[in-house]
Amino acid sequence: MINYETFCRIKHLQNHAGLTKSQIAANLSLDIRTVEKWLQEEHFQPRQKQNRASKLDPFKKYILQQLEKYPYSASQIFQQIREEGFDGGYTIVKEYVRKVRPARKQAYLKLTFAPGECAQVDWGSYGTITIGETRRRLSFFVMVLCYSRLMYLEFTVSQTMEHWLSCHQNAFRFFGGIPQKIMIDNLKSAVLKRAVGQDPVFNPRYLDFAKHYGFSIVPCGVAKGNEKGRVESGVGYIKKNLLAGLQLSSLEALQTTGRIWLKDIANQRIHGATRKQPTELFPLEHLNPLPPEYDCARISRMRVSSQFRISLDGNRYSVPAEYAGLQLDVKIYPDRICAYDQGKLIARHRRSYERNRDYEQPEHPKALLAQRRRARDQQLLKRFLTLFPNAEEYYHELENRRLNPLEHIRRIVALSEIYDNDEVARALMDTFELKAFSSEYIANLLEQRARKMPEPGALQLVRNQDMLDIELPEPDLNSY
Repeated sequence: MINYETFCRIKHLQNHAGLTKSQIAANLSLDIRTVEKWLQEEHFQPRQKQNRASKLDPFKKYILQQLEKYPYSASQIFQQIREEGFDGGYTIVKEYVRKVRPARKQAYLKLTFAPGECAQVDWGSYGTITIGETRRRLSFFVMVLCYSRLMYLEFTVSQTMEHWLSCHQNAFRFFGGIPQKIMIDNLKSAVLKRAVGQDPVFNPRYLDFAKHYGFSIVPCGVAKGNEKGRVESGVGYIKKNLLAGLQLSSLEALQTTGRIWLKDIANQRIHGATRKQPTELFPLEHLNPLPPEYDCARISRMRVSSQFRISLDGNRYSVPAEYAGLQLDVKIYPDRICAYDQGKLIARHRRSYERNRDYEQPEHPKALLAQRRRARDQQLLKRFLTLFPNAEEYYHELENRRLNPLEHIRRIVALSEIYDNDEVARALMDTFELKAFSSEYIANLLEQRARKMPEPGALQLVRNQDMLDIELPEPDLNSY
């Protein structure tokens, strides 16, 4: 059997190329009898498939009746029709049962909620997003009020505890109140352990958060995500209506886009279940008032490196240099990190979600630099005291007479690297006797003594009168 394309090629090779039947058959790799048959046809008419009779045909009605009574297996059906006279194989029975068996659909109860009674919470994921030069997995937090279907949305690049609690807090602030209970999935940020037939073991931090805000935690059953169908539908709605085809330029731009989308589209649409806008039903929600804010930080005990850094998310953050090698308590927030020593705040940084970045605050290395400067100054002073016997007295005189004695010591030691030590010692002794305490005096003496003056030549005087004509230049006293 050929297709319509091959039929057209056969007609073209005969009518336009002028090929014979044998040439067409060779060109298209067909049997010459097939070419002859289709050359006689004016139009392409595919062969109608004939349904052959099956040994199972007399038993099909019986099989349908049995499946409607009870969901028998194909093996059970095969045994039954064998007793009724069927002499065919098991495979044909299995394929027919699979084809006609009614689809099994699990039934679910429709949950209803009173105003302000409950909210449902879930995480969603959608590809990655660029943070600086780094790609991070994009997550989004969704909370839906079960009665009005009003939705809150926030994008993050992490699903850790501090993000989990902070997103809750931001959602409560967005709604202006707190529902009586919150339905969640069995994620580790909320439920540490969940076994069928046993009470859930809640995460202590989330349990403390719930007590602070006055809501009860309602985890779904194991593998029962349908119990929080409102937020599950919300996650799918966000992916299809907002994120599909959206160019993700930056996390900040995405947050702004999400807020506008919530305000103008998501919370203004006619909801499919309530047939009303979420913003129309929201005033009927009876939410509990907001208490003082909870500290959502994740606290971690970290050891400071020898380069006075702590590490988080692949980045390094500085602390004051004197804390190198010590352990500190670090509070990790979604937007910042704070380092504490015995309850005292010693460092605060804006949290970065890039990787392999180093962040140092200018004041953190100051103590280390001062310590190194003092050590260098001590080394300079030791070296100066070895230059000549009265060096210590000379230093005390410098302290009494000069504003910055260490600067003069530094210059004098530098001169000892240029000139011979004996020459420097002689200059120091001379200025000490003259009570000229300054590095400039030492430098001038060494420069004068190192300068080579030209040897004077003999005066050739022919007459006594020439002696009266001698003129001597004024001496240059600037070097003194």
